[in-house]
Amino acid sequence: MPNIKSQKKRVITNQKANDINVAKRTRVRNAVKKYNAAVDAKDLASAEKLLVEAISLIDCAKNDGIYHANTASRKVSRLSKRLDALKKAE
Repeated sequence: MPNIKSQKKRVITNQKANDINVAKRTRVRNAVKKYNAAVDAKDLASAEKLLVEAISLIDCAKNDGIYHANTASRKVSRLSKRLDALKKAE
């Protein structure tokens, strides 16, 4: 535990920032899980709607510095690829 007042404050602010980042990352993961469930159920209309939502959350997380730009791009690409495969199958 720090003794200096400014360092005590940094510990508190870092913890708050970490909590926010964890929550945003969790929202992205949950959106991706919902999307994957819709794709597995072959629900095209729902999957298209959930894809837009998931991409939006991924982009927000990227802009906040939670995900690296290439990581976010890779995630979006993989999600889009699954939807394209579903469309071709139908």
